Amino acid sequence: MATPCYAFGMIRLIVNWFLSALALIIVAHVTPGFYVAGFGAALIAALVIGLINATFGLFLKIVTLPLTIVTFGGFLFVINALMLMLASSVLPGFHVRGIGAALVGAIVLSLVNMLLRWLLRRSQEPAR
Repeated sequence: MATPCYAFGMIRLIVNWFLSALALIIVAHVTPGFYVAGFGAALIAALVIGLINATFGLFLKIVTLPLTIVTFGGFLFVINALMLMLASSVLPGFHVRGIGAALVGAIVLSLVNMLLRWLLRRSQEPAR
């Protein structure tokens, strides 16, 4: 039997996964050259993007840290764009057409993810 703390962590993980998929759907609607076939494809893409970012993306962020510092963090968008293109190359139903679309998509995806998580956190706060 799962402890309440473990169950809460699993629910939080699933909610974050769904929010990431929703963010991909929103980005596909507002960014030219960014395509997601449906919510199922977005769920799979969110999972794969997360795995790629946690492995290969982390390695790239460490290796390019000096460049990231010089660009005041702007190079992280380039790395995220490359991770989106990598995920796009291995997933059916998720396609990013070119580095320009990937770069715009990475920026918009960051903003949409931040907004969705802020809205979720705000909805969980007790009323004053």
